[in-house]
Amino acid sequence: MKFSATTDSDGTHAAPFDSVRPSAAGLLKACHLLPAAVVTGLTAALAAAVGGRGPSGGALVVGAVAAGQLSIGWCNDRADMGRDRASGRRDKPLVTGEALPGVVAGAAIAALAVCVVLSAACGPVAGFVHAVAVAAAWSYNLRLKRTVLSWLPYALAFGLLPAFVTLALPGGRWPPLWLMAAAGLLGTGAHFANVLPDIDHDLRTGVHGLPQRLGRRRSVCVAALLVLASSLVLLVAPDGPVTRQGWAVLAVTVLLCALALLRPVRDADARLPFLATMGIAAADAAHLVLLTASVV
Repeated sequence: MKFSATTDSDGTHAAPFDSVRPSAAGLLKACHLLPAAVVTGLTAALAAAVGGRGPSGGALVVGAVAAGQLSIGWCNDRADMGRDRASGRRDKPLVTGEALPGVVAGAAIAALAVCVVLSAACGPVAGFVHAVAVAAAWSYNLRLKRTVLSWLPYALAFGLLPAFVTLALPGGRWPPLWLMAAAGLLGTGAHFANVLPDIDHDLRTGVHGLPQRLGRRRSVCVAALLVLASSLVLLVAPDGPVTRQGWAVLAVTVLLCALALLRPVRDADARLPFLATMGIAAADAAHLVLLTASVV
């Protein structure tokens, strides 16, 4: 496979692969399918846990989030195209030629329009809340990821996710503030964990968000502590005695936090802290779903 560098119309150095052609698979790859599927799956679990809208109503909520996540992923890859091409990122379809810039940008806008329509169909307040969450994610892609406020869109978007689900119910109401706080802490911790493998690349290409400024070791600590704080909120904030599930999640969280915090002392480049933190996030997400069902 021949590799050659060229210059794109925006002045960045492109790195097309001569034997690669644009395809639907490339467009799908550009949407960050795995993160989109995780957030959409979490929404589906929350919607199923609270019930109240029937299958069609639940599908509307999940569809709105899925469309929003697709728009966010495509926006992210298009916004990062210049940096990715300059770095020769072979895992990016806009670099390899599997996707075209105009097509990705158009897909992002189309998915955003679908997201707005589906969100509005869930009710005016719920639609507005979800629009704010998606707008926060777009602001991260377009600007805030390079600033000290890189964490803020994650805190806002994840914190509002349970609210969108509960406000979309007939006669919907806001969830407890502690539930939104736990979701926001979880999302912020996921942000710090998510950038761990790419911190060096980000710094070389001009991305100076808060995790990049702190460095890998301190970001590991922040990520672990944030998801631990989320676990503690979910454990102590609800009324009534602590459940067995709560104690189990806390035990898993403490164990994985220990793995995440101890490993960087010996090897700052290890992927174990990243995997451990994401494991905590998964346990917290499951606990979040169970508690949402019990308080709504």
